[in-house]
Amino acid sequence: MKESKAFWDKAAARYARSPVKDEASYQKKLAITREYLKPDWSVLEFGCGTGSTALAHAPFVREIVATDISDAMIEIATAKATEAGITNVHFQQGTLNQPDLTPNRFDAVLGLNILHLLEDLPAVLATIHRLLKSGGVFVSSTALVSEINPVWRLAIPVMQRVGLAPYVNRLGRQDLLRALATAGFEVDYDWQPGKESVFIVARKV
Repeated sequence: MKESKAFWDKAAARYARSPVKDEASYQKKLAITREYLKPDWSVLEFGCGTGSTALAHAPFVREIVATDISDAMIEIATAKATEAGITNVHFQQGTLNQPDLTPNRFDAVLGLNILHLLEDLPAVLATIHRLLKSGGVFVSSTALVSEINPVWRLAIPVMQRVGLAPYVNRLGRQDLLRALATAGFEVDYDWQPGKESVFIVARKV
């Protein structure tokens, strides 16, 4: 946990300057997500980074609680919200296990570009299921590390040893689908913008 926090604190400024790699896919993901959102909804985004997606969705819901392990990420996100005059997004440093994140509180949970960075995916999905209201939705956009170029897969451990890459799991699409089903979710939307990533909207059942 401490190693991950230190990595993302150090990377925050560079991350904030990085452009979206596939703007068309990103905009499609925003649009699909908004088809599910409702004006009176309470939403949680974990692993929110510098807050761009939470702020983009803010006009479409009642409130968003956005968390990240990195204080530096949250500091940047909070500044962006202040500059934009957005008051219904509440950024806070932390994880899904914070005591103020109570069961059945949220209508939607967003986990974007985060699942492949988790060491215990089943536990995280169980927590998300617990935090969601009955019929609530979990929106995820996930890198499929098992599908990336083999050269990059071999390079990851080397980069991790020198502090240039965080922990990543070898999550594949079928692995994720099985994990969601086991956790009590039913997939409502499943889209692969490319071989190396998947965008899924799953409903709590």
